[in-house]
Amino acid sequence: MKLLKRNLLGILLTAAAFGVAAVMAPKMPDPVPTHWNIHGVADGFTPKPWGPFVLPLVMVGLLALFMVLGTISPKEAPVEKFARTFSIITTATLGFLFVTTVVASLAATGAPFNLTKVIMAAVGVLFVVIGNYMGKFTRNYIMGIRTPWTLANDEVWLRTHRLGGKVFVVGGLAVVAVALLDQAALALPLMLATALIPVVYSYLVYRKVSNA
Repeated sequence: MKLLKRNLLGILLTAAAFGVAAVMAPKMPDPVPTHWNIHGVADGFTPKPWGPFVLPLVMVGLLALFMVLGTISPKEAPVEKFARTFSIITTATLGFLFVTTVVASLAATGAPFNLTKVIMAAVGVLFVVIGNYMGKFTRNYIMGIRTPWTLANDEVWLRTHRLGGKVFVVGGLAVVAVALLDQAALALPLMLATALIPVVYSYLVYRKVSNA
């Protein structure tokens, strides 16, 4: 019951995604566009009846995965220590996929708007949300910056996630900015840098702590 309560919003978002897909499905061509390149041009297709429901099905799989992972973490690094934060990140990720479902469904019907701009901006917002909560992640094997160095030392984990939170917020805002300015080509390098900076930092902190 507690598990369902924690994931209630994620379950509702997943159900809503199926509802959106079902309503939009009759307006979609067959096969249904299910992947677009960075220029917003469809380059992947899935035939009906599965096409409209690709993203909602991904949401089901991801929700189930998060729910299972939240209950099987090892005792020495339990997710339970930051269960509320884990639930928020799960919901935020599903919220991103719900937004993606809506805009992808609209794009599949031929609605005239910049799909890439919306998706990239949504990714940036997700980064900001993750960054705001990253400092609350306790050491675990499921969520966070899980390098050999952060997993080996609590101080390295803490310092890395404090910096990582700031980097993700700044990086996420930068991704939103370049998306809104129609500079989507810059979004991927920004996202890669956002992900790599904390990894490199964790190694440097580990070396410093180990040599202290």
